[in-house]
Amino acid sequence: MFTKEITSDIFLFSVFILYAACFLIQMIYYWGIFSKLAFYKRVAVPNQYKPVSVVICAKNEYTNLKKNLPLILEQDYPDYEVVVVNDCSDDDSHYILKSFAEKYPHLNVVTINQNVNFFAGKKFALAVGIKSAKHDLLLLTDADCVPKSNRWIAEMQNNFTGNTDIVLGYSGFEKKKSFVNKLIRYDTIMTALQYFSWSLAGHTYMGVGRNLAYNKKLFFQSKGFTSHYHIPSGDDDLFINQVATKNNTCIEISPLSHTFSAPKTTFSNWVIQKKRHYSTGFLYKASHKIMLGAFTLSCFLFYTSLIFLLVKLALILSYYNIILVCSLFVLRLASQMIILKKTMNKLDEKNLLLISPIFDILFVVLNPLIALLNIIVKENKWK
Repeated sequence: MFTKEITSDIFLFSVFILYAACFLIQMIYYWGIFSKLAFYKRVAVPNQYKPVSVVICAKNEYTNLKKNLPLILEQDYPDYEVVVVNDCSDDDSHYILKSFAEKYPHLNVVTINQNVNFFAGKKFALAVGIKSAKHDLLLLTDADCVPKSNRWIAEMQNNFTGNTDIVLGYSGFEKKKSFVNKLIRYDTIMTALQYFSWSLAGHTYMGVGRNLAYNKKLFFQSKGFTSHYHIPSGDDDLFINQVATKNNTCIEISPLSHTFSAPKTTFSNWVIQKKRHYSTGFLYKASHKIMLGAFTLSCFLFYTSLIFLLVKLALILSYYNIILVCSLFVLRLASQMIILKKTMNKLDEKNLLLISPIFDILFVVLNPLIALLNIIVKENKWK
């Protein structure tokens, strides 16, 4: 508790109470929620090898299709098809797909020649691909994504047991030597930490379309993307937010099940991508907005009150109370580092732990700025 000379300042004491409250909220999140992923242990089950349709939408993706599609077409799996929807591409995608179709009989190419999509985004193309799939189990990824192993399909589909209709997978980014790359990879890990942990807690609110599986039956029963066709993004998070329940969703984080893709190489391009992800959050369920917003807000208030307290206490030379404030910061930091270390090990992400405290502070500033920018500047893109 603050000494008498400090407690006389009601405002300063109120800030400390706010700081302590945010500390407690952060501890609840890290040890009550995020620890569910950090200490998660999957129960092994015999592989069922059910038929699977991999669905990929592509618009002017000639280079990525040429490089990545063979890795998907040559998976170690007995019964699957790959459905590629060529959505009005004006590059040479048609020719490379035709070439692959001659070599791989389980490749099903669906071509959209006329732009009949009245809304921005790839939802129409994805819906066409899902409708064209011949199997009930759907595994989704993007043309710029690469499976980390030839067991990707096997690992993901093996979770469809009992009442499971949705499987959330992990998709990371290639490791490169740049600050922006580390920033992007850290953001991806923190996003995964949240959506995986909340799913394990029975509150699934999103998935990532670069590595996501669900039943075709579920898609049509819930009328697909009908309720949010007007939103360019959201073919993954808004759909999952709409259809996921406590009992129909599970996660798959085995390194063999991961996919990865090339990250943005500039900060501005990453901000544009981040803005697109933020554009769907306002349509989340109210409970999901609260649970996500509480963590972000408590993190922001924790750091701002920390800075205020340290400056104010240093001016009045209150060293005992500086130690008290710093102790809570160290406890929070230690908790964060433990959870992140365990999570990074599970997601096979390396060389980010030591720099993570810097990124944690940086995102306290970046997140509200990008959210504000998303309100001011609107952009519509296919992907």
